Amino acid sequence: MASRFAYLLAGPTASGKSAIASALAREMGAKILSADSMLVYKGMDIGTAKPSKSEISEFSMGGVDVVTPAEEFSSGAWLRAAADWLKARPESEPIIIVGGTGLYFSALLRGLDRKWEQPPPEYPVIRIDRAVVRRRIADRLDEMFMQGLEAEKAALHELYPVWSRTASLAIGYREGDTREKIFVRTCQLAKRQDTWFRHQASAIYVEPTVEAVRRCWRENGPWRIEIPEI
Repeated sequence: MASRFAYLLAGPTASGKSAIASALAREMGAKILSADSMLVYKGMDIGTAKPSKSEISEFSMGGVDVVTPAEEFSSGAWLRAAADWLKARPESEPIIIVGGTGLYFSALLRGLDRKWEQPPPEYPVIRIDRAVVRRRIADRLDEMFMQGLEAEKAALHELYPVWSRTASLAIGYREGDTREKIFVRTCQLAKRQDTWFRHQASAIYVEPTVEAVRRCWRENGPWRIEIPEI
């Protein structure tokens, strides 16, 4: 198994981690690997708050648009896709890995098949008040519906009548999902993510600002990540 170094940033949905990572990537001339289990699906753009096509191109973003909603996906599949992407990046190029799927971070830091180590892997996690997250989720939902979430969902279901089990878990894409249902489920997701990082990682908590994350990376990073042989 090969390894290399990368800068890590995790956090719950709507914590602002992606915007922070993008700002720092521009400073550093870095590329970005997404560690988000729903950004892997092609066509799920509005409802997953996927970065714009220009940002995806700017940062040669990995972990995005990997499979269609008709295809199953897993942590192992993400790890293989991440390994392919990482191996294509020169050693001299800074890498930022950002997302909210804790299992992906764990897989990179200790591997999928290893027993749990004590203490759990250590990496930076955005600390943000849940009330602030809920407000951000509500605002983001308003924007998603204005951008055409319902039309995107209808088009995807027409294109892919049968969805995989994993894609069917995507919030906002179920038949009959109302704004209120999406809001509740997204808040529940943010809470589960926060719980994961508190119990399954040795979180280095940082405030949701570019300055705080930059300081954390200077003091603690970069992190050695494992790249499995394909």
